[in-house]
Amino acid sequence: MIFKPRGENIKLEFLQSLRVHKKLEEKDENNYIYLEKGWLGEKQFDQLLLGLTNECLILNNLLLEVNNTKFQIDSLLITQKKIYIFEVKNYEGDYYIEGDRLHMISGKEIKNPLIQLTRSESLFRQLLQKLRFNFAVESRVVFINSEFYLYNAPMNGPFVFPTQLGRYLKSLNTVAATGVSSGHVKLAEKLVSLHIKEDPYSQMPIYTYEELEKGIVCERGCSFMEIANQNYLVCPNCGKLELKESAVLRSVRKLSLLFPDKKITTNLVMEWCGVISSRLTLRKYLLKKYKLVTIGKSSYFVKKDDD
Repeated sequence: MIFKPRGENIKLEFLQSLRVHKKLEEKDENNYIYLEKGWLGEKQFDQLLLGLTNECLILNNLLLEVNNTKFQIDSLLITQKKIYIFEVKNYEGDYYIEGDRLHMISGKEIKNPLIQLTRSESLFRQLLQKLRFNFAVESRVVFINSEFYLYNAPMNGPFVFPTQLGRYLKSLNTVAATGVSSGHVKLAEKLVSLHIKEDPYSQMPIYTYEELEKGIVCERGCSFMEIANQNYLVCPNCGKLELKESAVLRSVRKLSLLFPDKKITTNLVMEWCGVISSRLTLRKYLLKKYKLVTIGKSSYFVKKDDD
């Protein structure tokens, strides 16, 4: 069972929103591509773990700290016999390994995920000791992309390659056949309570409201949407249709993500969305998910608690 879901990747969503309204610098665009590819790989692995038929506990996207040192775990699987730490990589193409160095086939050296995995496992063991839990721990780097190949891979290395995933998951099912104990559940609860929430706005590009191009972005991120008819907007790039109300509310959510300190007003939403010219229509849409707060002669919208 999923004990801690992966949740949303706010940094990725942030960059997805920003890059349509403003051309990102090369380093920020590369960061977006890296985050998106990694996120897709992790979500793909999540689906594979959900296919396990025996009782186990799955904790995704953990950020923990021990002895003043933070470490991150992509996926943690708790079974009766063992705890598994997974570092998921969505690398594509040909790579080779020399000693503890990992290279693309072009020769460019990249971070070796095994080094990160070894560090995470060591710190996790220290955390278990500190919490007075005595469970066996095993770690694996999972290469999820079917287009990945690693030359010179050690035969007994802690790697799971795309062609091995099916067999590996079957072996996990066998290990998890006896279920989990109350001690395992207590550990899972403790780990969730210790999870650190990162500031999603740290190390993000600098920008201002005035410099961003305004408009409602297609849900697929292709282009700004245009009026199709009385009820729908259309993306001129991919042809996707979306109800005006849905598109406006989605765009307002992006506005709040990019500018969390701005008060949501009808005039601001009209300027941000661009294609909707009726203040009355926008107000009607906003009242579906927001409540109106009036102070003196000014008013603004805040998200309803149940949404």
